[in-house]
Amino acid sequence: MLLFGGLYFESSHRSFNRHSFDCLSALDFPILKTLPHFQTILQNGALVEKVETIYPSITYPCHTTIVTGNFPGRHGVINNTLFQPGRLSPDWHWYRHSIQGTTLYDEAKKANMTTAALLWPVTGKANIDYNMPEIWTNRPWQNQILRSLLSGSPRYQWELNKRFGHIRNGLKQPQLDEFVLESTVYTIKTKKPHLLLVHFTDLDTQRHYHGFSSKEAIAAIYRHHERLGRIIVALKEASIYENSTIAILGDHSALDENKAIHLNFLLQQQNLISAGPNGKINNWRAYCKSCDGSAYIYVKNKHDSEVLDVVRQLLDSLILDDESGIESFITGDEARAKGADGTCAFMIEAKKGYYFLEDFQGEYIKTVTQQDVTIDKKYTLATHGYSPKKIDYTTIFMAAGKGIRHAIIPSARLVDEGPTFARLLGIDLGKTDGRVIKKILEDD
Repeated sequence: MLLFGGLYFESSHRSFNRHSFDCLSALDFPILKTLPHFQTILQNGALVEKVETIYPSITYPCHTTIVTGNFPGRHGVINNTLFQPGRLSPDWHWYRHSIQGTTLYDEAKKANMTTAALLWPVTGKANIDYNMPEIWTNRPWQNQILRSLLSGSPRYQWELNKRFGHIRNGLKQPQLDEFVLESTVYTIKTKKPHLLLVHFTDLDTQRHYHGFSSKEAIAAIYRHHERLGRIIVALKEASIYENSTIAILGDHSALDENKAIHLNFLLQQQNLISAGPNGKINNWRAYCKSCDGSAYIYVKNKHDSEVLDVVRQLLDSLILDDESGIESFITGDEARAKGADGTCAFMIEAKKGYYFLEDFQGEYIKTVTQQDVTIDKKYTLATHGYSPKKIDYTTIFMAAGKGIRHAIIPSARLVDEGPTFARLLGIDLGKTDGRVIKKILEDD
């Protein structure tokens, strides 16, 4: 089974290929349906026209939901990055130990299937046969090659880098996805894994830095089409195409924005954040942790009613201000009910056109220009993380091959994909938040 942006699986030799095209939107369907390789999937397989993502709708929680069938509050990956107040470059949830409970690749291994993953989030040090996890250096003393090798399958990664490393140019796109593509084709032909997880980020990158409907984003969709074609050819050349299932999916959509909200600036003004002479945070009583289009607000002492009252009053006043950029807020208990991190004091949602950063000095709102994005990659012109209930914010899912019937269904949820893939693989994720999408399966 191949999860292409997605999933590839095969049994006897049935393979499940799952390919994740990061930031693929339901709004992209008018383009996708005109492209021959996507047409091959659509004409012979199943389409879910609109897939509701999770909250917060960011990459690492989303990809963990895809392989667990659970919401972030249950699987434990509640944000892309760890809670490290004041750190300019916080660590990410790179490692498998961030995930609570089992995953598709864990259960596939228990069933004696061969597994592989290429840049699939939160797979560092996971028990995957052929693993090149998504991880990078964010400290000057770290070595990228060594860090990657020690977090995945050393010999496998060394071979991929020896063969295809010349294609890559750091994290720059589209070169990174071209490296992943060649590595995927090689893995299919030489390893023939039963489960292959592949994560492509070209489209997400172009939308962040150029905007949702930019010419750069449209070009990335066409590049994804060519990548899909290469993978279909590789499956045929490996003589496993007829026994393979290919799933193509997005994790979230994106919305254009050009205003960055720095709520920690206001929390500092309320003396809830303090910094030393070096400009670094030395103490905090309340802190806004960004999830891009949404954010968590954490209170250090959950029983500090004074701080909770100050923060609530601040949020109440911002909701009434049309220029604040904040659309709504909910309590930690309400966040838990939506599948997010219930340990937060509050969760806040940005209005369309706005997103959150964690800066606590300078200004409350910054208008972002293309020049800002070019100079400093913390700024973006389109992003995600918003509530899954935002208008025109659904992603998409399609699959074809072994076990898939021709069907078009209007909607499903991201949490439903994991249980569906488990059913196709003949494994069990246990009790999950999602349910099997039976209408797309031949056996149901």
